[in-house]
Amino acid sequence: MLRFDKVTIRQGDFSLSADFTVPAGRIVALLGPSGAGKSTLIDTVAGFLAPDSGRILWQGTDITPLPPAARPVSVLFQDNNLFPHLSVAQNVGLGLRPDLRLSADQHAAVSAALHRVGLQDLERRKPAALSGGQRSRVALARMLLRARPVMLLDEPFAALGPALKADMLRLVAELADETGATVLMVTHDPGDARAIAQDTALVDGGRVAPPRDTGTLLADPPPALRAYLG
Repeated sequence: MLRFDKVTIRQGDFSLSADFTVPAGRIVALLGPSGAGKSTLIDTVAGFLAPDSGRILWQGTDITPLPPAARPVSVLFQDNNLFPHLSVAQNVGLGLRPDLRLSADQHAAVSAALHRVGLQDLERRKPAALSGGQRSRVALARMLLRARPVMLLDEPFAALGPALKADMLRLVAELADETGATVLMVTHDPGDARAIAQDTALVDGGRVAPPRDTGTLLADPPPALRAYLG
């Protein structure tokens, strides 16, 4: 269970509050306009930002004081965070060891992760030789290999075409189901939420609303969401 316990985050004149719980294993979309604070919430869970008040708990343990590397989370950003001078296999291997001194078993785990995302024949390629979808799959393989129980997605597929984005969302849902991961997914697109998110939280007006069933929320949106959707 991921718990936001009376969390408040302030950046200059901007303030964001969150007080809700995400059950373990759920996929939750964070939906709202640009600048509403969706990425701010993700960065706070990841440990890149510190809340001004409140706590973030995972399975009852307060993770608020922990540095990013010690948190039970993996983050997938829009730029995928791939190193251009490293091969596909090396970029994935970073999820296990930053120095890439991998054991035979770890090399086998890298190969297995790449096979799971459909890149088993591209281990030696560099990111520049990959399509946008393939780069996203490399980042997903690295996330899979890290085996953290919380997956944070900050619009990693926003630059992809509709069909390819749908494929990537399906792959995320499959991986989350296989691993039991809890997912927070930032999006501007209600279609993304409908595709894979059981629940959706509206981020608007300085507040993250408690998640609600996605279908119910989008079928009868509150005024703020209705205004955003148009």
